[in-house]
Amino acid sequence: MAAPTFLQHAQDFLPILLQGAIVTVQVTVLSFLLSSVIGLGLALMKLSPVRPLSMAATAVINVIRGLPIIVQLFYIYFVLPDFGVQLTAFQAGVIGLGIAYSAYQAENFRAGIEAVDPGQREAAQAMGMRSALIMRRVILPQAFRIALPPYGNTLVMMLKDSSLVSTITVAEMTRAGQLIASSTFQNMTVYTLVALLYLLMSLPLVWGLRRLEKRFAAGRKQP
Repeated sequence: MAAPTFLQHAQDFLPILLQGAIVTVQVTVLSFLLSSVIGLGLALMKLSPVRPLSMAATAVINVIRGLPIIVQLFYIYFVLPDFGVQLTAFQAGVIGLGIAYSAYQAENFRAGIEAVDPGQREAAQAMGMRSALIMRRVILPQAFRIALPPYGNTLVMMLKDSSLVSTITVAEMTRAGQLIASSTFQNMTVYTLVALLYLLMSLPLVWGLRRLEKRFAAGRKQP
């Protein structure tokens, strides 16, 4: 009787959970893009020869990494309105998660940039290229390939941590599961389905990233 009951409940719950899964993907993608933009900016500031910029970036990264993600979400959603900044739960979730992960992205980019052979920069300078052009056309493409493994891992971690935005009422998959479980008391069925859906989203992503890493690695080995 247990299996038919599980399947019957699954048919009832899946449509709602899948709607939440769409929101989960939206939050993850937008937060990932935001964290990449902010993280790259922080990495460039940290590597800047201008000491105040470098120190400011280091301070920002340390503060972000020192605060729990959930506290950052609460601050953006519940505290900023006191200063006149009104955000929807979805907007606050995307911004909060993006800022929280920007510190980790900054370290990914910084490590990738520093790992590029200095001779590449010197050769570009000898050709008369300006610093901004060297960074954009020579350094960053190589740095991205080097930083791809941790960069991809950050995306997978962000997909899982997107469940934290449920704490500020964003209707993503975990929040949908909580609402279903509280009204039906089918905790095992609901959270088993939630776990399976997370796996269905994350495992293909992990596989795809591994394939991409191997492809880039093979390209670097070619003479």
